[in-house]
Amino acid sequence: MLRGILIAVLTIGIAGTAIWGYQEHREKNAILQNAENNYQRAFHDLTFQVDLLNDKIGTVLAMNSRSSLSPGLAEVWKITSQAHNDVGQLPLTLVPFNKTEEFLANIGNFSYKAAVRDLDKEPLTDEEYNTLKKLYKESAKIQNDLREVQHMVLDNHLTWMDVELALASGDKAADNTIINGFKTVEKTVESYSETEFGPGMVGIQKSDENFQYLKGREITESKAEEIARKWASPGKGAEVKVTGNGEGSDFGFFSVAIEDNRNNTQSSMDITKKGGYPIWYIVSRDVDQQKISLNDASNKAIAFLKQNQFENLDLFESAQYDNMGVFTFVGTQNETRIYPDAIRVKVALDNGDIIGFSAEDYLKSHHVREVPQPKITAEEAKKKVNTNVNIMEERTAVILNDLNEEVLCHEFTGVLDEDTYRIYINADSGLEEKVEKLNNAEPIYEDAV
Repeated sequence: MLRGILIAVLTIGIAGTAIWGYQEHREKNAILQNAENNYQRAFHDLTFQVDLLNDKIGTVLAMNSRSSLSPGLAEVWKITSQAHNDVGQLPLTLVPFNKTEEFLANIGNFSYKAAVRDLDKEPLTDEEYNTLKKLYKESAKIQNDLREVQHMVLDNHLTWMDVELALASGDKAADNTIINGFKTVEKTVESYSETEFGPGMVGIQKSDENFQYLKGREITESKAEEIARKWASPGKGAEVKVTGNGEGSDFGFFSVAIEDNRNNTQSSMDITKKGGYPIWYIVSRDVDQQKISLNDASNKAIAFLKQNQFENLDLFESAQYDNMGVFTFVGTQNETRIYPDAIRVKVALDNGDIIGFSAEDYLKSHHVREVPQPKITAEEAKKKVNTNVNIMEERTAVILNDLNEEVLCHEFTGVLDEDTYRIYINADSGLEEKVEKLNNAEPIYEDAV
């Protein structure tokens, strides 16, 4: 009798384990398949966009009408932006591909600057036409290289997840056909001189200067663990794992993972090697029913930033998602908002804990700037705003324009019918740099930190 019961229990246990293992395997495969589908889509979209780019540049070269040139060049800029987005969705973190991204950005930069100017007063010069011819020739070579990679991927049924896993494990013996194909594209781009784009192509170089303003000495793995423990405050016996970044990254950082079984939480953090600055921090745990208000949570976020020596920040936006509050802070300097210096903080509304933090934008751009005096007054800038907009607030602000350049603007917040907008007028030229529609009116707290 007892033997029969034991056999039955063991059989049920083995069957349960098998079912659990199968479900885990199926869920893992579903996640991997979803990632693979996204990678395949991004890659084939990138190849398609480069095809379009080559065709569009060729079309622009054949144009003679000024009225056709501007929209044609604008279309070139739009295509390069879409190609950039596709590149960003590929698992190329550890594969150097920055020259190709720079090439795409410089094409976009060149075409945008030409498209937005008055071509009747300032037609394309012979030098700019020669630049377009070179871009047409160079984009054709990149197009052919990408098509070769595409052919190999389809013909050999290669998967991007194999590439990512090979990169993560450092497996030199793995089939690196895709990696080698992209290195060929990179080598093709590298053979072209940056000077061929002409003067003024500085936008992409600026965006690639990762964490150039960081101060301090290089930290050790033990110091990174100490910083992570200070932020996460795990219970005794928590398991901490620290790993350095792999080769090919543009900057040095440590990734820290904390498994706190006692408190049933997992925490992750990336910390710069230079200076030991947290780039991002996230806590994975269940957030219970809301017990504190969004305003109380914002005060928790403000106190947290002060405690960690982040100063001269305004609370710019706040939003609630389920039982979590998400707050965006931007820098201030002499009463001018510095939008590139942005920090985001996520607060649990059950107990006010900080469960998310992102300072990548802030760490990449924050420094003491020489903010110039506006060449046009706020009143002059206001005349550039649609007269139907009822302006409620105004200030000066530094924003990133479409060329990724910092520009000083007069910022106006106003209402049109039932919608609220932010409108940015260039404080130097009077051009309308950007218009943003807000989903809902949100509280703004001046000099919060």
